[in-house]
Amino acid sequence: MHVRHLTVVDFRSYESAELPLEPGVTTLVGLNGQGKTNLAEALGYLATLSSHRVATDLPLVRFGASQAIVRGAVVRDGRETMIELEITPGRANRARLNRSPLSRPRDVLGTLRTVLFAPEDLALVKGDPGERRRFLDELLVARQPRWSGVRSDYDKILKQRGALLKSAAPVLRRGGRRGARPASEGSDVLAERESALHTLDVWDSHLAQVGSALLYARLRLLRDLGPYLGKAYDEVSAGQSDARVSYKSSLREEAAARITAGEVLEPGELRAEILTSLAEVRGAEVERGVCLVGPHRDDMVLTLGELPAKGYASHGESWSFALGLKLAAFQLLRHDLGDDPVLVLDDVFAELDTGRRERLAAMIGDCEQVVITAAVPADVPSQLVGRTYAVTLGSVTEVE
Repeated sequence: MHVRHLTVVDFRSYESAELPLEPGVTTLVGLNGQGKTNLAEALGYLATLSSHRVATDLPLVRFGASQAIVRGAVVRDGRETMIELEITPGRANRARLNRSPLSRPRDVLGTLRTVLFAPEDLALVKGDPGERRRFLDELLVARQPRWSGVRSDYDKILKQRGALLKSAAPVLRRGGRRGARPASEGSDVLAERESALHTLDVWDSHLAQVGSALLYARLRLLRDLGPYLGKAYDEVSAGQSDARVSYKSSLREEAAARITAGEVLEPGELRAEILTSLAEVRGAEVERGVCLVGPHRDDMVLTLGELPAKGYASHGESWSFALGLKLAAFQLLRHDLGDDPVLVLDDVFAELDTGRRERLAAMIGDCEQVVITAAVPADVPSQLVGRTYAVTLGSVTEVE
């Protein structure tokens, strides 16, 4: 799989730009602030419908423009597919495949697969759990695009259940347990509380059903990813330590311990455990007005040797771990799909010492397509030879 051509219109700093691409290595060279990362971001957006830099679409549209367009010609198995995305903040985005409109933008997912590594990915090691959950879920979608719909369903359920906890909290707090009725309490108040409890039970069931499917998929993903991570980190760091990953669940203690130990519980058991765990924390949820159990409260634990990477790993070790995760994702997708995703390395080599640069270059030498951004050509190892483009204030020109 490779991208033959990238077009952007009113995207970030670009009024318009064309970037011809081909298999092998393409390097975008330019000083900071010239727009090279914007092109890397556009490639990632074509594949994931999201940015690795910002959480919303608004910053992606050039100041003064009403919408941005990102278009890419993707070649796989000798067949070319054109992806076109219209990004319109405040309105629904639109997508086309081969000029044909799609009912949902997420239907383009899977047409292009990328693995993008950027300085922001250091947050995988040093950041909060949300960064690691996002990594897992985006890799799930890259493996099987249908998980995008599952994630969307889970987010909607979580939002509805959270709104119920907040709105019904005064009613749910009265009388304590279900069935407990103070003598002074009227039948209308009791009926109101019983109705709120019943509605909460319904949302518990929905959350457990969809949440167990998402959790099961994450656990299987980590089981598959682990061996690739160990190998990738070993190669990047020259065997300095042993990198491992485990899953920290918000379920009750016994189930959480089994999951942390690497056990992949079946969906039915996970659903039952979520329901039991929700029942145990219901009082706390009502008091706080938030959902305390589910995949949205979980974390991916990164370990170097016997110590957690977060808080103990050096800057170089943290970079190597984050890079190892992305290279492991690349190898997993390569194994699953039978061809390579597009590897995008955004301003990565400048952060690595000479040894890590050379080892990374050796690891990616056989990738079908690699797109690299760098401030100066000297940042890129000499063995990564290919087309080079100079990026200056939104202008992209090939360097002969």
